[in-house]
Amino acid sequence: MCLGIPGQIVEITDLNHKLAIVNVGGVKRQVNIACIVDEQHPPEACIGDWVLVHVGFAMNRINEQEAAETLQLLEEIAANI
Repeated sequence: MCLGIPGQIVEITDLNHKLAIVNVGGVKRQVNIACIVDEQHPPEACIGDWVLVHVGFAMNRINEQEAAETLQLLEEIAANI
């Protein structure tokens, strides 16, 4: 099983290597966005996108509501540990 953590792309840092800064619960990390870009959605269009991040890669785009629900569930799990 793998866990994707929701985060929002706030900055593109390297167009050639498809790297971006993602805000995950207030923590900003650099991630690779190669899996979510194509000709119809280039890196420049990703700012503001919500994505699922796994091991340093944005695996897919999700909507804001799905991101909020997932973050809420993760917070509840953490509170019960």
